[in-house]
Amino acid sequence: MLRVRCLRGGSRGAEAAHLIGAMLGRAMTGWVQGTFQSYSSSAAAAQPQRALEENAVTEPELQECPVCAYNEWDPLEEVIVGRAENARVPPFTVEVKANTYEKHWPFYQKYGGQSFPEDHLKKAVAEIEEMCNILRMEGVTVQRPEPMDWSFEYNTPDFTSTGMYAAMPRDILMVVGNEIIEAPMAWRSRFFEYRAYRPLIKEYFRKGAKWTTPPKPTMSDELYDQEYPIRTVEDRHKLAAQGKFVTTEHEPCFDAADFIRAGRDLFVQRSQVTNYMGIEWMRRHLAPDYKVHIISFKDPNPMHIDATFNIIGPGLVLSNPDRPCRQVEMFEKAGWTVVKPPTPLIPDDHPLWMSSKWLSMNVLMLDPKRVMCDANEHTIHKMFENLGIKTIKVNIRHANSLGGGFHCWTTDVRRRGSLESYFH
Repeated sequence: MLRVRCLRGGSRGAEAAHLIGAMLGRAMTGWVQGTFQSYSSSAAAAQPQRALEENAVTEPELQECPVCAYNEWDPLEEVIVGRAENARVPPFTVEVKANTYEKHWPFYQKYGGQSFPEDHLKKAVAEIEEMCNILRMEGVTVQRPEPMDWSFEYNTPDFTSTGMYAAMPRDILMVVGNEIIEAPMAWRSRFFEYRAYRPLIKEYFRKGAKWTTPPKPTMSDELYDQEYPIRTVEDRHKLAAQGKFVTTEHEPCFDAADFIRAGRDLFVQRSQVTNYMGIEWMRRHLAPDYKVHIISFKDPNPMHIDATFNIIGPGLVLSNPDRPCRQVEMFEKAGWTVVKPPTPLIPDDHPLWMSSKWLSMNVLMLDPKRVMCDANEHTIHKMFENLGIKTIKVNIRHANSLGGGFHCWTTDVRRRGSLESYFH
């Protein structure tokens, strides 16, 4: 009896039928050729049997794709964790200015293109190493990008820049099923960030993963509104409400961290780094197996969805009370539980050059009943306890300053689960 099992990329009836047909075809061809030869010479009388033996149909070797994740909460088996080593402050260009708050502009004007403060960076590196150790203790395989020199200046026909870091794999890599997608990010300082991850991605590809790179943006001046009028928070609120952002629709761009996954449904926001052309590219690319839904928030500085709307379980989402979702009724009607996390406890004087205090809700689910979260955020620990979720407490306060929490610092490569629908 013929049996075909396909774990690489899931079962595909057409692929299985094609494989069976090819096997039968080879076997039949060998038999016919052997039979023909038996008429030609008595010495070749044993050929048909040998041909059948050589072309015998056997069950294919069972292979499991090393890349497979459908949501944000299935049991985590393998993860990529970013590196703080050699991280540089991005040059203070228009797209960086639009994504940072005015109080930090002097920092960028002073240090743009240079290393982050050395002592702070050392502490961030140590925190992330400890985070990796704890993940391993929790049974998760940890992978890391290559250390890179981000200080070199590079030139394209459209711009000149220095690099930034490979600290936030969530921004550049997204796993959807057995496919790993490299995002065409919008910051010029991140143009070559993919190079740090290529050795890992090539190895995943060799082992059976799909690997997709959307069109690389030129990042010419036309991609940015050079006169984007950001003087106050009120300006930003008004512009965002009008759907006006520093990125134009000149060419597709998006950061992977502007997407959040829930099985067959992905949710995305139009932000300072993700435009509608990028969203439409993803919509067409993932159809018909997945649906991409655009949602929006009352956010003066939209960039990355996971500190605003973080899905932590089937029909369970953390929704930032300071940045309410304009489509929240859509989720409530679908039977989802929308949880508003408590106000973050991080002190006002802690430097958050590239993010807000709401990294407290930027958590990483290890499975539906375990979450990695900030060791200092006692009120959110209680929130998770009330939800029946065990907290794995880790301190990455200095790493937070570089622009991300646990979700940002990671890309989940493999979660144990199957493709399902959670949104109706």
